Amino acid sequence: MDIHKLKFQMHGDNTGTLVALEEFKEVPFQVKRVYYMYDTKNDVVRGRHAHKSLEQVIICVHGSCKIKLDDGRESEIVTLDKPNEGLYLSNTMWREVYDFSPDAVLMVLASELYQESDYIRDYKDFLDYIKNQKGGNDEAT
Repeated sequence: MDIHKLKFQMHGDNTGTLVALEEFKEVPFQVKRVYYMYDTKNDVVRGRHAHKSLEQVIICVHGSCKIKLDDGRESEIVTLDKPNEGLYLSNTMWREVYDFSPDAVLMVLASELYQESDYIRDYKDFLDYIKNQKGGNDEAT
């Protein structure tokens, strides 16, 4: 599986640290939507979906969490725990976000505005969608 962790340049001195993100530079797409999650309980699993066309960069700007990624063939768990590091998620990538630290703030930069029709919320439907996208040639699904 092709996982893209992005390292962002930090700027700082004795007054603090700043990370600047610009579309088509640090973020590989035009940002049309930003949202963030906080006060998420440790035993909660967020996400549990994929997108048909939307791309995202996910940054844990405070605390930590884990993300299970699944492309329909294999899965991998990624830990986000650095505010200068992001995880790029292409479309058709199933994600489950969990194991939030009590102080976790997870920010998401999205390539599109919210559109419910872009979501695939059932894992079996996700596998069927992947299979159909590849012309039915993926024997692992």
